[in-house]
Amino acid sequence: MIRPVGVYCASSNHIDEKYFATASEMGRLLAERGHTLVYGGGNVGLMGTVARAVHEHGGEVFGVIPEALRQVEGVAYEVADELIITETMQERKRHMFTRAEAFVVLPGGFGTLEEFMEVLTLRQLGYHHKPIALVNTDGFYEPLLELFEHYYRTGFAHPRYRDLYHVASTPADALDYIAAHTKG
Repeated sequence: MIRPVGVYCASSNHIDEKYFATASEMGRLLAERGHTLVYGGGNVGLMGTVARAVHEHGGEVFGVIPEALRQVEGVAYEVADELIITETMQERKRHMFTRAEAFVVLPGGFGTLEEFMEVLTLRQLGYHHKPIALVNTDGFYEPLLELFEHYYRTGFAHPRYRDLYHVASTPADALDYIAAHTKG
């Protein structure tokens, strides 16, 4: 059974090449393992890299993009197998959340962080039980993970919430976690 995997990641082209290599590897592995990519519909940054890699390796791409972003030339991945156009970012996130059966978070900026925090919080509150993997390329997420540890030490979050997400060192590690979490 093909499992749709939501991927959150950067839309910036102005980042180190190592992050593009991780995105390309993620796209290849998604396709090779029979997953459909569910993502923000972009053709730029890590978003575009993941989508192109999925297609290059025979996989399927489901994108969701707000009309305002689609109107910016070159931003939308128009060759997605399915591209949903929404009015708002909130609708975009809802479509992605509903379609995806698991989430992978690659390095990204404010938008990526916001999307990760939303699915993490929804899982904490019991609104879903979908696996979440954070790909910590070259220690990218170490400052965020230290903040989480601060929350655990000071009582603002219970240490059991560490079990709500998996910190993966590679895309393969993230997808292995998802496969193990969703069996049965």
